[in-house]
Amino acid sequence: MTKWLFPLVLSVMTTGVFAQDARYQNQNDDNTHYGWADVLRVDPVYGVARTEVPRQECYDQQVVRQAPSQGSAAGTILGAVVGGVLGSTVGHGNGRTAATVAGAVAGGAVGNSATQSGGGEYETTETHCRQVAAVSEQRRIMGYDVEYRYRGEVYLSRLNYDPGERLRVRVSVSPAD
Repeated sequence: MTKWLFPLVLSVMTTGVFAQDARYQNQNDDNTHYGWADVLRVDPVYGVARTEVPRQECYDQQVVRQAPSQGSAAGTILGAVVGGVLGSTVGHGNGRTAATVAGAVAGGAVGNSATQSGGGEYETTETHCRQVAAVSEQRRIMGYDVEYRYRGEVYLSRLNYDPGERLRVRVSVSPAD
């Protein structure tokens, strides 16, 4: 009875080593086992993370503008009537019609320019905006330098997490030559 009991106990103990953690179940290397190391020191490793943040930058600027000129319709009509009357008195015979038309056009132009208002300059404020990229720098923890002891030997590793007081280690044994 003891012949078959010893291999059974040995196989149960061996399978318990590989079933310790679900993260390592896919590694079926017979020369690998897992253990626990005591953490001696944990030092955070800092780095600077830069981010570009777009923002809008606006400013006010004084500008000089030309006011639009506006003519009076009444001045144009009055000038055309006066010009037409003067043109009809100057011309004789068939030339009277042409003189009347020319006088009306010229009078209308003179009347329009005489009644123009505005046309001056004025100062105003315009807002101008542009997109700029603001760089934001933040100091962040990029990892942890961890010093730990396993079976009397001290090791140093950089991890992306703080392991706490104990660190699970994977031990792999292979021939040196």
